[in-house]
Amino acid sequence: MKKFDSLLFLQAFLKNPKRVGSILPSSKFLASKIIQSVRWTEVKTIAELGSGTGAITHLMKAKLPSSAIVFLFERDKGMRNNLKKKYPDFMFHSNASYLLKKMHQEHIHQLDCIICGLPFFNFSREMRLNILSQITAALKPGGLLVLYQHTLLMKKKLADQLVIENIKFVPFNFPPVYVYTCRKKEDEN
Repeated sequence: MKKFDSLLFLQAFLKNPKRVGSILPSSKFLASKIIQSVRWTEVKTIAELGSGTGAITHLMKAKLPSSAIVFLFERDKGMRNNLKKKYPDFMFHSNASYLLKKMHQEHIHQLDCIICGLPFFNFSREMRLNILSQITAALKPGGLLVLYQHTLLMKKKLADQLVIENIKFVPFNFPPVYVYTCRKKEDEN
């Protein structure tokens, strides 16, 4: 299955490199670092933006209570359909730009956690700001954002809207990434 996932990811990258942002799925080292960053006992509602082939989703599912509400956003239709087969209990959407709309359609007003691997600097400034503001609005006060990026260029923008708890470098991923762990300020709605 791993080879199939890697091939599916590579095909998606070749079809649209700006949307996918990498030629390989997240490594087990990155997925593990993401999972370690979350206090799973506090998570009842979660979204994963840029689920890809499910390298993180697989570990996330093992940590979540069966009653958790899970939104997966994946733009590539092939990868999204593959995820639907593996995780039929989750909700699937194609475009993270509609995060709040999709939450409200399901009568979910805030999320406990968002895991995000979207390649922000491949997006237009407008799209980047739109998605980041939706992430902030979607999180409950004290809610967690775990974001992984190939650069530190998001640091200032994240610090403007969230409290950055830490940034960890994960060298064993191709390409290497930074994992930002951020919390929504408690005094915000």
